[in-house]
Amino acid sequence: MSDAFTTRVLNVASGSSESVVDLTRDCEAFLREAAAGRDGLLNLFVPHATAGIALIETGAGSDDDLLAALHTLLPADDRWQHRHGSPGHGRDHVLPALVPPHATIPVVSGRLELGTWQSVCLVDTNKDNPHRQVRLSFLG
Repeated sequence: MSDAFTTRVLNVASGSSESVVDLTRDCEAFLREAAAGRDGLLNLFVPHATAGIALIETGAGSDDDLLAALHTLLPADDRWQHRHGSPGHGRDHVLPALVPPHATIPVVSGRLELGTWQSVCLVDTNKDNPHRQVRLSFLG
């Protein structure tokens, strides 16, 4: 494979509760090797039907606010047609329509071009699956 395109899979332990997992450092570590100072694009993709990628501020309560907002929009109750798994699990399958399972971020001189308070995060409301994969791909 050409050095213009490099990909790697992260294995992420998201736990047994709803979570927002900051992947920014993992992305930066990947880019140090894959981008090697070049410009390009970083694409993240979650190959799961119940998780997504968000660019948000973390550490100041926004991650908890996001989970609270998702809980309001997608309550964990018995209204969902998709009924296997934990009670309310059907909502987890609706999540990727609101928090997409992918993101593409510009890379300049090998560094993520994020805003001051932006972090790259895995959003996982599925308590039934505590292990996730995130594919990082750099196109330079």
